[in-house]
Amino acid sequence: MTASRSLNGAIAGGLGAAVWAAQTPLDKRVFGVDYSDVELLGKAVTRGSEWRAVGIALHIGTGAAFGALYAQLRPFLFGPPVLRAMTAALAENFASWPLIDLAEEHHPAKRELPKLSGNPRALAQATWRHALFGAVLGIVEQRLNRSREAEPPFVPVSSNGHGNIEHAATATA
Repeated sequence: MTASRSLNGAIAGGLGAAVWAAQTPLDKRVFGVDYSDVELLGKAVTRGSEWRAVGIALHIGTGAAFGALYAQLRPFLFGPPVLRAMTAALAENFASWPLIDLAEEHHPAKRELPKLSGNPRALAQATWRHALFGAVLGIVEQRLNRSREAEPPFVPVSSNGHGNIEHAATATA
């Protein structure tokens, strides 16, 4: 694990989250669901007029955290970088979507937010957003961490789990 790999991933993830937030007004019209992650996050923290700024900061921060983690895990994932990042983002989407029931039940602004559970258009909207985030993350993170591409993608092991004799024989001390 290197700090610069994580930092570059965080930059890519933050940018992906910013693109997601910027296009939200458009996808609200396309999907017909008045759902905003910025609003969901911001109004969870404050009910004042600053909810939008707080929500944007939280959204970009969570995107950055996801990007930093993704950057460390990417060498262990298969496929081209964009597909790897999109797969990771979509996996998070489908793993966390069932928790929307909890959010709707316990969110401090639940009366101000649209009902999302059981709404297939809201799930499609969230899926689109995660796919877009993953695409931006994959492209930007690969470019920022290009110099680290020479790192070995996998820990060499044999089928018996005791390592790779070829790797051990060519290792330098």
